[in-house]
Amino acid sequence: MGHDISGFNKEGEEIAYARFSMGNYNATILYHLLDANNFYAGVSGSGDSSAFTKQQIEKAINAYKKFFNSDSLSESVSLDWDQKQILTFILNCLATAQKEGSVRVCFA
Repeated sequence: MGHDISGFNKEGEEIAYARFSMGNYNATILYHLLDANNFYAGVSGSGDSSAFTKQQIEKAINAYKKFFNSDSLSESVSLDWDQKQILTFILNCLATAQKEGSVRVCFA
């Protein structure tokens, strides 16, 4: 059991991935930043997916900055593993959403 969260482009190619064990509280941070708490099912994701617009992902970036008290979006070596994977996930989703208008995120 665990949280496998994947982002996909319109072609169905995986462009982002984050993995959290079932007891890792950092999973809830990513759900919160994406405003996707309804996809959180305790020990894993709900198995559902949703399209996120460029604006929604930009909102997640701003929430990340506020939550981690950081103005920088660089993947600094000073970030811990989960903080780095959360940032990488959101940035990859943002890149796709900027190109395509949206990104599909699956919560398993």
